[in-house]
Amino acid sequence: MLEAATEHQPRARVALTAALANGPSHAYLFRGPRGAGKRAVARAFAAEIVAAAAEDPEDARRRALLDPSPHPDLVWLAPRGAQHLVEEVRERVIRAAAYRPFEGGKRVFVVEAAEAMRDESQNALLKTLEEPPEFVHLILLSSEPDGLLETIASRCQPVEFAPLSADVVELELQAADGPKTSKSGTESARRPPEEVAAAARLAAGDVGRGRLLLGERGCGLRVEAECCATAALRGEVAGAPWRKLLDGAAAAGEDAEAATREALEEEAEAGMKRTARDISDEVKRVGRRRRTEILDLGLELTAAWFRDLAAVASGAEEVAFNRDRLAELRAQAAGLDPARARRAAELVADSRRRLDLNVSEELALESLFFRLERELR
Repeated sequence: MLEAATEHQPRARVALTAALANGPSHAYLFRGPRGAGKRAVARAFAAEIVAAAAEDPEDARRRALLDPSPHPDLVWLAPRGAQHLVEEVRERVIRAAAYRPFEGGKRVFVVEAAEAMRDESQNALLKTLEEPPEFVHLILLSSEPDGLLETIASRCQPVEFAPLSADVVELELQAADGPKTSKSGTESARRPPEEVAAAARLAAGDVGRGRLLLGERGCGLRVEAECCATAALRGEVAGAPWRKLLDGAAAAGEDAEAATREALEEEAEAGMKRTARDISDEVKRVGRRRRTEILDLGLELTAAWFRDLAAVASGAEEVAFNRDRLAELRAQAAGLDPARARRAAELVADSRRRLDLNVSEELALESLFFRLERELR
């Protein structure tokens, strides 16, 4: 199972296969971009650790591989919102690690999005990493390892994950795509191959993002990004085309807030101790994070459109990401200086970085699109 899970991550396969042969370390840090397969590999690796110390390895492996897993010696912790709850990290990982295995001889604790642990949680986890019981193994997954304290990262064996290639993402999206029946009974057809290929190349190695781009929100975001780029090309930015990006991001944030509030209120009813203020703060964090993610993706798609215009204008349309929109790209690239399109892509990328500085999004985008208009015309 580990071999299959690491099919597209040869470096991780070599490292983890050797670890199982020589005896796994007490702590690992799986680091790499979102969608690179860290979660699937962690489940397969944890299953092998648990199985190796079990009386019935096949049964232990089978249960550990289920998602969610019923195996009592595999603890899997994922953030319920923007951050891990401090008490949940303490209770389900730090305190639980002191208890001997319920079955077999090993316990494995997996922490998804480890960078989402607050400093308080990370500091509390430090003692467990420094002096773990001999039967405990911890696996931290992180797409943003810079968010981890150095004292945490330095005590884990790093396992590197590379972004998936566009071809691999495309195969994954094709496998997941197919006729689906909605609640109303209507059936949706498969996406055109060109649209799947475009989503795969725009996904930047992230299968999850590829699925988003093939969904209703992602398709809408692509349209909004193209409209924004087209307005800059035509000198029509006075109509504030960027507001569609802001509105789409705001709607995504509101949806995320509603879903998070519902989930947290259900947990509160089930006995999870949270104050109304805790719920409200967490809902706001999740909404803000989702809003930022969607806005950033919208700008990235805008930059990709300009990048594709430069490629097509240079006679290299075979490298274009938006493969399902080649006719539109050809029309807009006619007579366009490729250098200006490349500069436009760089301006968008620069604005994406500046948004991390908590500047006004409205003013930043307004400034960006007027600069784009001047550059392109």
